[in-house]
Amino acid sequence: MKNLAALAFVVVLAVPAIAGGSLPVFHQDDVILFQGDSITDGGRQREGSDYNHIMGQDYGYIIAAQLGALYPGRNLTFINRGISGNSVVDLAGRWPGDTLAFKPNFLSILIGVNDTVFRDPKSETIEQYEQVYDKLLADTLAALPSIKIVLCEPFLLPVGNGHGWPNLKDINIFAAEMAEIKKHQAVVARLAHKYNLPEVLFQKAFDDACLKAPAEHWSWDGVHPTYAGHGLMVQEWLKTVAAFWPNG
Repeated sequence: MKNLAALAFVVVLAVPAIAGGSLPVFHQDDVILFQGDSITDGGRQREGSDYNHIMGQDYGYIIAAQLGALYPGRNLTFINRGISGNSVVDLAGRWPGDTLAFKPNFLSILIGVNDTVFRDPKSETIEQYEQVYDKLLADTLAALPSIKIVLCEPFLLPVGNGHGWPNLKDINIFAAEMAEIKKHQAVVARLAHKYNLPEVLFQKAFDDACLKAPAEHWSWDGVHPTYAGHGLMVQEWLKTVAAFWPNG
């Protein structure tokens, strides 16, 4: 229980410690949308009125909880539209209704692991990943010129699992999968540069964290974070956002 309390204390302090507690990038009545796959989905409730579960259990939920509590006067609205199993092609198919229709002021995207570890090699090339992702960004900026977008780097950790997908604990399998995900990370970096967008370097954050505690502390299967992993993602995400838009 001490470890849980300590983690919660660190996460609570993460926001005010970054930018004097102001984070001016989030304005009055802003809509903040999180988009991606299962890491963002977090088991969120799709239908109904149980507002305890509309954000899922993930980094987006923690960010929404912290900012909502810190800035109640700003009337911020947080929306989660991550869907488990999605690739960038899946995002493209639902982009008009699940992203553009909400007219978000701020959009966070994390996509890539299903384009890598779980993908059918015949279904999507790295070139297609980049082309589709590029078009999503171009279309979004054309439709919503004032939107702020943050790109999140996909990541992997060397943790074994029993789900039937590649055993990332095996050093040879992990090396092969990591080589592929690095290609996708490079795409995200290129797109961030092309559109002058911030990039959240989750892989480096997890690699550094693994020097302090085993990979299993941060992810339970090499793909999906534990509560500690999501807490780490929150800190890295907020740090990146605050540094890129220090004046709003």
